[in-house]
Amino acid sequence: MQAAIDAPVARRARRRRSLSPGAIRWGTIAALIVLWEITARSFGDPNFVAPPSRVIPAIVPTVFGDPKLTYAIGMTLLELAAAFALSVVVGIALGVAIGSNDTRRRGFFPFVLLLYGLPQVVLLPLFILIFGLGPPSRIAFGFAHGVFPIIVTTVAGMRSVDPLFLRSARSLGATRAQILRHVVFPTMAVAIFAGMRLAMSMTLLGVILAELYVSTNGIGNFTQLFAETFKADKLYALIVTLAILAIALNELVGLTEARFTRWKRG
Repeated sequence: MQAAIDAPVARRARRRRSLSPGAIRWGTIAALIVLWEITARSFGDPNFVAPPSRVIPAIVPTVFGDPKLTYAIGMTLLELAAAFALSVVVGIALGVAIGSNDTRRRGFFPFVLLLYGLPQVVLLPLFILIFGLGPPSRIAFGFAHGVFPIIVTTVAGMRSVDPLFLRSARSLGATRAQILRHVVFPTMAVAIFAGMRLAMSMTLLGVILAELYVSTNGIGNFTQLFAETFKADKLYALIVTLAILAIALNELVGLTEARFTRWKRG
């Protein structure tokens, strides 16, 4: 009798485990890989489309077998780190400055939205003229992609701060710095980190785009080289490596968010 009662409970538990977020993610990845393999082998030209069975074995020798490519990945990561750090510092500072005052928000925020909506790639020649052909132009172009999402989300986070909290803090004698640290930033932390997640992807995009045109030692240059020489397996291996790096960096931002928003779980 007890076994008959426990059986449905066990089935429900197995069903819940099978539908966990991790199982759904890995199942989706596996399904996409299988679909990619079938499509590439059935309909793809081997000069342009490589199946996973060729791409996955090519990742290690492509990325780590060529010292120039390994150096290029390191250079791209350094440029990305510099551009992202600048985006965070400048974006949060400008977002707080604009969002903390209604007059400044109404006066300056439309210009931020205008620049955010402008296709940054059309400005790449201007960045080259100003910063030259070296890493500074790639860092600046990545910064231009990453700073605006942080400004926009920071301004939105500033507007979400309850005025009652601010008045209560002032009535208790809190200084402006204390209000920012203990009231404003905890309230807007979720919005800031959402902007940082978006900015990380956009900064990587900006750096890679700049490397396509103004670099001979970056990842963007190698993607163009592999495409022009019809090395589809190496091209896809490099793209997969970029995707893994982007996911890892995004997860790093997520871990940082969890560290600074522990109060949400309390």
